[in-house]
This record gives sequence, structure tokens and C-alpha cells, in this order.
Amino acid sequence: MNVVETKIKDLLIFEPRVFADDRGWFMESFNQQVFEKALADRGLEIPNFVQDNHSLSKKGVLRGLHYQLNPHAQGKLVRVVQGRAWDVAVDIRKDSETFGQWVGVELSGENHKQFWIPAGFAHGFIALEDNTQFLYKTTDYYSKEYERCILWNDKSLNIKWPISSEIKLVMSEKDLNVEN
Repeated sequence: MNVVETKIKDLLIFEPRVFADDRGWFMESFNQQVFEKALADRGLEIPNFVQDNHSLSKKGVLRGLHYQLNPHAQGKLVRVVQGRAWDVAVDIRKDSETFGQWVGVELSGENHKQFWIPAGFAHGFIALEDNTQFLYKTTDYYSKEYERCILWNDKSLNIKWPISSEIKLVMSEKDLNVEN
């Protein structure tokens, strides 16, 4: 597995080795030892995953930017197994040198990339194709009481979402009516 560092040292992209032939393909989508070593080699905290989530989105669905407060902050290892999505993580750790900065990466069923987003980051994505299936492992359970949201187009963040005239945004009431 290839590990790609981003401009924010805590955010990592994992690129699994894919073995393809005329029958199809095979890949190891998660290996605890490889994941732990990649984090340990960079001096990062090693999480314990407790929940897996799976969503299906139509083209233009934008979910986020979501996070949970302590003591239920969530780290997420995210990937797309079908379709394509632009995935974004925003550093919301007030004492961080990269506070307010973001990293975006395209995840797809074809590129098999996975994005590690530790606790202390807000997370969101936009589906770039219909039937985009998004899978993620989390380090804490969902807690409605501790869930928070940042407006997806917050001007101070200046996130470069890949929105064009061919993409009609679709969002939940919660994501549309965020008060920052």
C-alpha cells in the first residue's frame, strides 16, 4: 500500500495495490498492521475503529462539513467503492498550525484511494456521479448530541468545490441552514 502525505501532516491518502487481470481485480482494502505502521512512522496517534458507515448519493449531493465534539470526536477512514466524490477535510483544531486549512482529494471506485481524517477535522464530500457509494470507518460512535456542522461554502475556508453548471447541488436542510 502506498501512503501519500498531504499539506496537513495528519491527513493521509492510502493507495492500495490493485491486482487486475481478465477476471477482474483484487485488492486488500484495509490492513490494520499497515495502517498502524503508516501512522506510527509519522508519529501520529493510532485509532481504534468502532463503526462502519455506508452511504449512497446522487450526483450533486453535498454532505458536510460535519464533525463531532469531544468526548465523541470521530476519526474517519473514507473511500468510495462506486462512482466518484470530491472529499474534503478541514482542520478545526484551534491550537493547530494548520487551523482552518483544508485538503481535498478525489475518491472513486476506479482509483481505490482512501483518505485518513483524524478527530479534530470537519469532513464533507460532493458526489460527482450518480450512485456514488461512500464507505467509512469511524473511531467513535455517532452522537447526535455532539454533532456539529460548518457551512460547506464558508467564505473564510474558501474550499474549491468542483461545482459546474452540470452539477445541481442537493443538500439536507441541516447542511443548508448551518449558522456559523
